[in-house]
Amino acid sequence: MSIPSTITSTTRKLSDEQVAVLKSLAPGRRIRVVQTVRVGAKKWQAVAEGVFREINYLATGVTTDRVPEDDIVVPVVHFTKDNGELSSISVDENTVVSLVA
Repeated sequence: MSIPSTITSTTRKLSDEQVAVLKSLAPGRRIRVVQTVRVGAKKWQAVAEGVFREINYLATGVTTDRVPEDDIVVPVVHFTKDNGELSSISVDENTVVSLVA
């Protein structure tokens, strides 16, 4: 699957640097994903590494049929961890995806 020509999020703007990294990803490249998780006043970072598979979008909406403007669309990075687990991560403004040499 090819990388979408635009990488956008309807909730928060992604940094130009992060968009550039997402556009540069190619299947088979090793990546590191760091997400800042927040629950209440507590924050911590969750880190995962693996081999990039593809990027696409997840479109969510409410449970009733409403106008398309109500949908939330987020980019999703799919990768395979070293233990063979197929993983996916929704990218938000607190997510950093980087290439691993």
